[in-house]
Amino acid sequence: MENGNRYVAIIEKIFSSHFRKGMEEIPFNREEIEATAQELNIQLPKNIGDLVYSFRYRTSLPASIRSSAPKGKVWIIRPAGRGKYCFVAVSKAFITPNPNLAITKIPNATPGVIDLYALNDEQALLAKLRYNRLTDVFTGVTCYSLQSHLRTSVKGMGQVETDELYVGLDSRGVHYIFPVQAKGGKDQLNVVQIEQDMEMCRAKFPQLICRPLAAQFMENDLIAMFEFEEGDTREIVISGEKHYRLVSPEDLSDEELQSYQNRTV
Repeated sequence: MENGNRYVAIIEKIFSSHFRKGMEEIPFNREEIEATAQELNIQLPKNIGDLVYSFRYRTSLPASIRSSAPKGKVWIIRPAGRGKYCFVAVSKAFITPNPNLAITKIPNATPGVIDLYALNDEQALLAKLRYNRLTDVFTGVTCYSLQSHLRTSVKGMGQVETDELYVGLDSRGVHYIFPVQAKGGKDQLNVVQIEQDMEMCRAKFPQLICRPLAAQFMENDLIAMFEFEEGDTREIVISGEKHYRLVSPEDLSDEELQSYQNRTV
């Protein structure tokens, strides 16, 4: 049985064993994943956490679970501590670029040798953000890369991982912390990652203003960037989105530069 089918069988069994109509939070744990796999005679991979990761970032939950969500809501899987998880009904799970947004061309400053040897989409995307200073351009703040692939523990969540951290300084002297999630290929941005980044910043950088960011490859050199904040119900909402296309300098015309001057934002 392929991973996808194994994962579906296990997650459906765990969900159905707890779910009662009207519920909006359903806790479960790592031990239940192992016990359910044994009950169904399914062999799990060594990395059991890949099951949860898969339904967060790679694929939707099974239809049998999606159909049970309260009206106007969808299920996500939040971390709830070390080896603990929780199905939670929220307004939105995945974050996708707006296809109708204007595109801004940026002269590509990525060294060719980086394009040549980047090992995966995520690495390539993080490199393009860094070399083209897209965090600075997008936020209007001078940003400095602090750490890549931060892996740490947050109370009440367990282990969290942030693709890259930037610290920033604006014209008033205010300091910021920018956690960045990067997605390429088939992986999708999920609100759970943004929630984790915000909680991590509250725990590790309480003195800094946290402005969570995310980047997504739309095409090879077309990058969508997002900024987030907490809405009135404490759910994650998009506060800003821009699309940048990295181009050779000769592909950026005087007419396009003039049109950018006439933009309102």
